[in-house]
Amino acid sequence: MVTSPNDTILTDVTAGVATLTFNRPKALNALNDELVTALNAVTQQIAETTDLRCVVLTGAGDHFMAGGDIKTFHDKLEAEPDRTARRHYFEGLLEAVHVGVAAMRALPQPIIGKVRGAVAGAGVSVMLACDLVVASEDAFFTLAYCHLGVSPDGGSTFQLPRATGMKRAMEIALLGDRFDAATAERWGLINRVVAADALDAEVDALAARLAAGPARAYAHTKALMNQSFANTLRQQLDAEAKGFADCTTTDDFAEGVSAFVAKRKPDFKGN
Repeated sequence: MVTSPNDTILTDVTAGVATLTFNRPKALNALNDELVTALNAVTQQIAETTDLRCVVLTGAGDHFMAGGDIKTFHDKLEAEPDRTARRHYFEGLLEAVHVGVAAMRALPQPIIGKVRGAVAGAGVSVMLACDLVVASEDAFFTLAYCHLGVSPDGGSTFQLPRATGMKRAMEIALLGDRFDAATAERWGLINRVVAADALDAEVDALAARLAAGPARAYAHTKALMNQSFANTLRQQLDAEAKGFADCTTTDDFAEGVSAFVAKRKPDFKGN
């Protein structure tokens, strides 16, 4: 069972798929302290739950996430004139955000971002922490931090250059321009663009496919991809060998080999 400590994230677990829904639609699901707390809590629970095979991350209403809660930022500026105290507050907030982002990347389960409407600021960072992203054709994107006079956070400066290349990442970050879903797909930020009325069905089918897959193989694949940029070729080859060998101890490996020989579709159980 996956439960949120507050109502800023709704949780649903069905057929091995955990769906997490940011639930601040009136604020375009903007990130605040409560939502960060909820994200960290539910990702920890998912990491400790062996029967979950896939995670879907989405937003309530018409938008995925329109960045941080700027109203909260304004209130903090009004209430805290001391710049050192203000700095400490935001350092604490971002530390908590980054715990959640790191937890998303470390989850053994694949995460699908189901994106519609606004994806701005921290919303881009959270989206980039997903493993796969499917967006409706009406989605739009902007990193936006430069418009507030701050540098990006949430791992976006790590993920963007890897997804788009350095020059494009600089353009996205330094100019903060808005771009559409087709452009996001072309630049490598998302995997698929679908019609708005087809988004739910597309993500449901993808999540079901992943939930029926070999769980430990997916976990090793995700970990290998994540560490590949930090490793030498020799280190990566060693990690691949260990991951592959570990997978051969699973029932899913035996099933996969048997199914291949028998020329049938494998029936993976996730163990």
